[in-house]
Amino acid sequence: MTGNTPQTIAEYLQQLRAALAGADPAMIQDALFDAEEHLRSELAEHPEETEAAMLARVAGSYGAPEEVAEIYRDTEIKVQRALRPPRPRPGRGPLARFFGVIADARSYGALFYMLLALATGIFYFTWAVTGLSLSAGFTVLIIGIPFIVLFFASVRLLALVEGRLVEVMLGVRMPRRPRSSAQGLPLLRRIGAMFTDPRTWSTLLYLLLMLPLGVVYFTLAIAGLTLSMALAAAPFVQGFGMPMTTVNGVAYFWPLWTLPFALLGGVLLFFVVLHMARGVGWLHGHLAKHLLVKLGSN
Repeated sequence: MTGNTPQTIAEYLQQLRAALAGADPAMIQDALFDAEEHLRSELAEHPEETEAAMLARVAGSYGAPEEVAEIYRDTEIKVQRALRPPRPRPGRGPLARFFGVIADARSYGALFYMLLALATGIFYFTWAVTGLSLSAGFTVLIIGIPFIVLFFASVRLLALVEGRLVEVMLGVRMPRRPRSSAQGLPLLRRIGAMFTDPRTWSTLLYLLLMLPLGVVYFTLAIAGLTLSMALAAAPFVQGFGMPMTTVNGVAYFWPLWTLPFALLGGVLLFFVVLHMARGVGWLHGHLAKHLLVKLGSN
């Protein structure tokens, strides 16, 4: 190994974190988890070895922290290229950019996420509120601490699930591995680390926020799509003799001269909805990145 040879797994992870400084926090979380899992499995297979001896033995197969960091950086470049939508062609004008959104797969992913957000928001909010309420109630019982630990573990699992949805639909790099489990620490310190981890509480905040955000996202998406389709369908609906509006049992037909404008407005509104979805996806992706991914001391 190059530089200061780590003598413990904790030192190895610290050096790996330092070597990955400035990289995407989601990638850092994945790299630290993979490294810790691999090194601890090696140590478990050879209990007679010390951590220093094990690290020296696997130096050639797994690599020094700097080497592992370089591998992850190279891999991350390929991942980012896969996630990044195609760049617009040089010289495209405003109209081409406006109508070109219809060919942007990321816009449809964000629109579907907005429609799905109401269901996931209800589930996340219910899970968080129920878990917190039961945790507070069980604190006076002997099952209180185990229940709280299991609840916080489920919150971390939900963070991973939500991260996969955000990455697939919104194109924002999210962790594929859970946060470090601090396996080298005693059980009580591991539990304490879970309670004091700021990302545990920021994840809970995210789960609670998803209900109001889901309501807003779903409302915007449904209202935009419904109005767009209604306007675009107006000429065809009235063409079959059906009224566009009925008030107190009285049917009202739109003037014929308004129908072409309704069709045009409906089509244009659909493009506006796609642009809105892409903007919402960008904003929500960064919110999820900030609240769900462990930054800094990952």
